[in-house]
Amino acid sequence: MRSSYEKLLIARAQNRPTSRSYIEKLFTERTELHGDRKYADDAAIIGGIGMLDDIPVTFIGIERGRNLQERIQCNFGCPMPEGYRKALRLMKQAEKFRRPVICFVDTSGAFCGEEAEERGQGQAIADNLMQMMGLQVPVITIVIGEGGSGGALGLSVANKLYMLENAVFSVISPEGCASILWEDAKMAPEAAECLRITADDMVTFGVAEEIIREDFRHFSRMCEGMKEKIISDLKGWSEKTGKELSKERYLRFRKLGRWME
Repeated sequence: MRSSYEKLLIARAQNRPTSRSYIEKLFTERTELHGDRKYADDAAIIGGIGMLDDIPVTFIGIERGRNLQERIQCNFGCPMPEGYRKALRLMKQAEKFRRPVICFVDTSGAFCGEEAEERGQGQAIADNLMQMMGLQVPVITIVIGEGGSGGALGLSVANKLYMLENAVFSVISPEGCASILWEDAKMAPEAAECLRITADDMVTFGVAEEIIREDFRHFSRMCEGMKEKIISDLKGWSEKTGKELSKERYLRFRKLGRWME
């Protein structure tokens, strides 16, 4: 059985499929949209509209890049504020046209450099959290790799959250946690166990609904199973009003962290 830190290393593997890989497999007739209408276009977050079989949807994903050139362009999957603003723009557009929103999360965290802070990184993520909670369309988030800190949460306020079996979801990286608690990043494996970051942990805590098994050797077949799961969810919500969907999402988050002994 793999340890939490071993799963984290698998989630960070460079040969792991990125958000764009899933988007290309799941959606047809895709049109990618760009820019936040305020500052710039952030390559670390990709998004647009497409067809999930016969269902029009809005897709949004945090993209790490599939080679060195792409990774540099995508800032290694660490979005800037304009990326989150672009994502929110697409979500509000989806709400206007009654399209479900499908998000893919794979980031070690939002970019934390000086320029990101100058352009309002914290505010951009906070706006996403608040606005996503009230969206009156279905929102599904799939954590396909690393789900780090507020950078991941900015696309994870969903009606349902799925995780791949070796994906992780954490408030801080184990290295960062170990540096703070023990002043030694080499204690990261111990920190990973304490943080409870695995997909199994997230299902236990109610943060995630279900684990999706990984089969990258048969990636097309794996994505077909993922597509069937998403379509089933969307059909199950087809009779619900926008207010009902928003309320369900709100109540889902309100009950997180409740414990009885």
